[in-house]
Amino acid sequence: MTLTRITKVLVANRGEIAVRVARACRDLDVASVAVYADPDRDALHVRAADEAWALPGRTAAETYLDAAALLDVARRSGADAVHPGYGFLAEDAGFARAVLDAGLAWVGPAPETIELLGDKVAARALARSVGAPLVPGTDGPVASAAEAVAFAEAHGLPVAVKAAHGGGGRGLRVARELDEVAELFEAARREATAAFGRGECYVERFLERPRHLEAQVLADAHGTVLVVGTRDCSLQRRHQKLVEEAPAPFLPDGVRERVADAAHAICAAAGYRGAGTVEMLLGADGTLSFLEVNTRLQVEHPVTEETTGLDLVVEQLRIADGQPLSVVAPPPARGHAIELRVNAEDPARGFLPSPGRIERFVAPAGPGVRVDAGVESGSAVPGQFDSLVAKVVVWGPTRAAALARARRAVAETRVEGVPTVLPFHRAVLDDPAFAAPGGAADFAVHTQWIETELTARLDVQALADPAPEPGVMETWVELDGRRTRLRLPASAAAALGGIAGAPAGEAAGATPGEGAGAPAADGRTAVVAPVPGTLVRWLADDGAAVEDGQPLAVLEAMKMETRVVAEAAGTLAHAAAPGAAVDPVAPLGWIVP
Repeated sequence: MTLTRITKVLVANRGEIAVRVARACRDLDVASVAVYADPDRDALHVRAADEAWALPGRTAAETYLDAAALLDVARRSGADAVHPGYGFLAEDAGFARAVLDAGLAWVGPAPETIELLGDKVAARALARSVGAPLVPGTDGPVASAAEAVAFAEAHGLPVAVKAAHGGGGRGLRVARELDEVAELFEAARREATAAFGRGECYVERFLERPRHLEAQVLADAHGTVLVVGTRDCSLQRRHQKLVEEAPAPFLPDGVRERVADAAHAICAAAGYRGAGTVEMLLGADGTLSFLEVNTRLQVEHPVTEETTGLDLVVEQLRIADGQPLSVVAPPPARGHAIELRVNAEDPARGFLPSPGRIERFVAPAGPGVRVDAGVESGSAVPGQFDSLVAKVVVWGPTRAAALARARRAVAETRVEGVPTVLPFHRAVLDDPAFAAPGGAADFAVHTQWIETELTARLDVQALADPAPEPGVMETWVELDGRRTRLRLPASAAAALGGIAGAPAGEAAGATPGEGAGAPAADGRTAVVAPVPGTLVRWLADDGAAVEDGQPLAVLEAMKMETRVVAEAAGTLAHAAAPGAAVDPVAPLGWIVP
């Protein structure tokens, strides 16, 4: 397969998706151009492309979200197409229009389509017009928290407050009590404004214990619209997916066809062109409802590739080149695939983002295993960007075989230097609610299952990477020819001499700010950030009286909001202003007894 018009593609993204697009370009004998922010200077995606250009700056706003800077690189590098990946400007109609106005090919749907489907209210109206299933919701964005409360009073709880121009779980809050609707509406509006530049939100009935289903759509400029598979992405934390699989398993009779038919109708009516995903929710009571359309490539696209034999990135490039799809009908599903997102987050600490340096990265291998990584040993995981570092994708002829390979792959994967969600994946793959040894009757996961059921009954230490004890030396010895781990007190190891290794506490690395939060000599208690990030806002005024355990501030780190709570009672004194960069060393403030 070759392209006839596109010769060089600017990849307007970073991390594993930038590596993925560069590889697809190489398969098509098309040149690729990477861009990088200052923290990504030595990142893997910089070397994966044929050439790389700097975007001076450290934050997303200064670099990967700067449309003018990206177009300037496209001009200077001689690129004739732009692939946005996912996130950042991938669903920004203004950027798509600017790319086209510059005479470049845009690897994605038309700007008008992005605007139509990116407006969640307009997308709901389109879905309703083609007969797609929908739960009750407001006809447009609500102007105030009072209107959100009025909807909840009229239609019942729970309700979901959603950013009209959002996606990826940003600007989404679920209210189960009437007295929290107003607060969550304001939180969703604030987060949407920060993430997307627009804070309009609408409200709809929320389905309890729903499964998250997806239909992968491909459409070319020649009138062909194909739904090429379904996915289940129900395993989520903070509305961010952690595990995805294809095809969606254990669906009730007729649901797969209803999902595919609705996805086809919505995209055909929108005049869709490119790769896109129609998302739906399937409630525990069997209610099916349209959720949204993602007008871009999904993070979880590899599971569809593994079960259809299609290269979705190549298809995107072919469509942008003006060529027809490489298939005229949806390929039949082949086996089963599971994707495990490996994020730099600590599940034992509430999935806190964990930026840092990866000292060692060992990817799994073997039959049925694919790894899409944006890191290698020595890579930095910057706190300014997303926490995803790699995706482990497995395929098997059956779901049971795919699960077995997933367990093997997780056991083989090693990430040292930063905490990751790998312990969570080990727990999930062995849990009967997900593994479903008895079939559909056992399959019990839903979008809130991680928070409400899995972590609630797991010892939090089961989700922690095992760390050696401080002051203990670890090494390996052979006893009668068998390799055996040897653990000795550091003093004993030093007395023996010549044993390689380091005291476990040193090897693991001391946590910055360890001990912060304990009373200082003058009796004050420091208010510290659990992770490096940005102070979004204070929840308690300077000089206010606060209680032990009271939420004090909101931080943003790796695109997630985290609350800082008081560790003592007293009077709060601010030491940092909203917008400040913070870390676990310098206190945000103090609590004076």
